[in-house]
Amino acid sequence: MTALLEKALNEAKALPAAEQDALASLILEEIKSENRWDELFAGSQSQLSKLAEIAITEYKSGKTISLDPERDL
Repeated sequence: MTALLEKALNEAKALPAAEQDALASLILEEIKSENRWDELFAGSQSQLSKLAEIAITEYKSGKTISLDPERDL
């Protein structure tokens, strides 16, 4: 466990039980969400590779335009 996480958990121990439970629920949901994103990205590598190939082909053939973040807001 990192020092920062240990510090956060030690401070959380001082909270009332209801706040501790709310914080624990947030942390668990965040971990669950991160794990889900990892699974989704891991399962989509072939699709992402195909899209990257298409994008590179379009770029090389001059079918793309440069993005100007200042102008395209």
